[in-house]
Amino acid sequence: MPRFSFDALSDEDWAATIDFNLMSTVRAVRAAAAEVGRGTLYRRFPDTASIAVALLDQHERELQQQLIGGPPPLGPGAAPPERLAAFYVAMVDLLDQHLHLALGAETGSSRFATGAYGFWRLHVRALLLDADVPDVESLVDSLLAPLAPEVFRHQRDQRRIPAHRIAANLAWQARRLLS
Repeated sequence: MPRFSFDALSDEDWAATIDFNLMSTVRAVRAAAAEVGRGTLYRRFPDTASIAVALLDQHERELQQQLIGGPPPLGPGAAPPERLAAFYVAMVDLLDQHLHLALGAETGSSRFATGAYGFWRLHVRALLLDADVPDVESLVDSLLAPLAPEVFRHQRDQRRIPAHRIAANLAWQARRLLS
């Protein structure tokens, strides 16, 4: 039997990951995986959270590549305040586009166990060190806290704050803190 790959998802299936809720995403993945059999799918993805993690991972890896080698201010070459501001804007955009996946994959304490959170934490920590901020270890998680999917959902959906305002205010905070 062939091995399951996310490459099997059509453009329409990927659109479902953006436009609909997590259950739509699960259905899209299950449909794509039908060629390999149910057992393969359920062994690789025993629950909806594992599917959400796998789908979100692709989008997070794209952002990670921009942080490592993309153009400034998101990538290397900009001052720490501008890089942190750009990181916040990019993360808010990622959350805005893929909130259903983030809520399925990174809520509560499970957020801290993902490889992506570890990468974000190292990135923010490096920016804080570059800016000579005192007591970096106690600050880094606080700076990532506003990017928790539940916080973003609350601000965007319950408080009705548009994503562009959330991003602008986080960018302002980054510049004030590191300047």
